[in-house]
Amino acid sequence: MTGEDWQIVGFTAGMALLATLLVLPPGILLAWLLARGRWPGKTLLETLVSLPLVLPPVVTGLLLLRLLGRKGPVGKWLWETQEIEIVFTWKAVVIALAVMSLPLLVRTARTAFEEVDGQLEQQARTLGAGESRVFFSVTLPLARRGVWAGVLLAFARALGEFGATVMIAGNIPGETTTLSVAIYNLVQLGQDDKAWTFAGISASIAFLAVAASERLSRRRS
Repeated sequence: MTGEDWQIVGFTAGMALLATLLVLPPGILLAWLLARGRWPGKTLLETLVSLPLVLPPVVTGLLLLRLLGRKGPVGKWLWETQEIEIVFTWKAVVIALAVMSLPLLVRTARTAFEEVDGQLEQQARTLGAGESRVFFSVTLPLARRGVWAGVLLAFARALGEFGATVMIAGNIPGETTTLSVAIYNLVQLGQDDKAWTFAGISASIAFLAVAASERLSRRRS
């Protein structure tokens, strides 16, 4: 393993961590909303959140490319008003990883919120607590293990993302190359030994994250 190889490992882990932190607030909010009974538009929101799980990742990447490219509605506005370029930069890597990992965080955290005893929340309300205080002092603490399990699953998913990332961020050495993209390139070049080394590192980190998530889920149960 050379310094350049370790740079790819560190870059991938850092981008995956940043993407996970980025989706944490909206992921918790979405999970809580979807766990709260029935309301208009809930089915549509559930479908949109889960869509990256069933769409081919390259399709998700293509949609992001159309949205965030210089000719896309968001990308054009960012470039013309802020001179911010998204596509084929590290920012595109973070966005792709975040979009692909969000559904796992939401689904896991939603289950945890649904398991919270509603009577405890109601008791807090009768004692004068507002909705925000009920959430932060009762709901979230009781669901914290499930939320952490979702965070770890989201990180593991971000770590192994390939299709959407290569579509929107490409493969620029030292700038956008992640572990999955590097493995693909090495196999194409016939450098199987190094590809297997990268695959082993990626699998090991993902294994630890998933194992920790499963342990948290069991303790919650």
